[in-house]
This record gives sequence, structure tokens and C-alpha cells, in this order.
Amino acid sequence: MKWLIRNTGELDATAASFLETVKDMKVFAFYGAMGVGKTTFVKALGKALGATDEVSSPTFSIVNEYHTSEGDVFYHFDFYRINNIEEALDFGVEEYFYGGRRCFIEWSEKIEELLPPDTVCCYFRELPDGSREIDIDDDVLNS
Repeated sequence: MKWLIRNTGELDATAASFLETVKDMKVFAFYGAMGVGKTTFVKALGKALGATDEVSSPTFSIVNEYHTSEGDVFYHFDFYRINNIEEALDFGVEEYFYGGRRCFIEWSEKIEELLPPDTVCCYFRELPDGSREIDIDDDVLNS
């Protein structure tokens, strides 16, 4: 499944469509170059989920926890600053990934071996005209 985001005005609708498509999937690994819009998309997802606080980048804290107006919780991870897999393990990342809550993970390539088998891989790329494309693996959605 692919989404094309031509401008920031399309973010809210794209986030809503994304969440409808992934239904009850919980763990999302985001791949893409720095500046491609991964954090911006998580902000839109947070809004669509009804986050009660503004979503921000967890670059320095590694994880941010958000509560929704429906009483749910989701997590936003950024592993850009970790140096090895042991740092993630020491952090207790597996408890989050297998805890039944949504987890949106930036720089997931740094902890790939820890991701659950049903992780939805989401690939972000910037197109020559400046628009963004998000592509997810349909195989995981159909399993």
C-alpha cells in the first residue's frame, strides 16, 4: 500500500487512511532519510489517534509516551542516538514492543533484530517534486 503526500495539508487525511489500513497492527518500523517526514507523520498519527499532548521528537529521550482522549496509550521511539543493540535492550524496549500498545519507531534499522515478526515496515521517501511517499509491506497486513 502506498500513500502520496503532496503537501502538509494532506497529512491529516493520510494519517487517518494509514490507521484505517493498518487496523489493529501495533508495531511500526519507519525507514527513510533524515528530514523525509517521519516525525511529522507521527505527529499527524498522534492527532488522528486523539493524543492529549502535542507529539514531539524523542531524539534525546529515545521514547515518548502519549495518552489519547479514548484512554489509550501509544509510544514514539527514535533510535538515532543509540550506538548498539545492548542500549535498546537495557532500555527495556522489548516490553514496549510486546506490550500490546502502538509503537511508532524511527531509525528502526538500528534495532531491527528486536522487532516483532508482525512489525509493519513503513518506507518514506522524498520524490523529486518535494512530495513524500509512504510505502508499507502488504504481506504483513494480509497475514
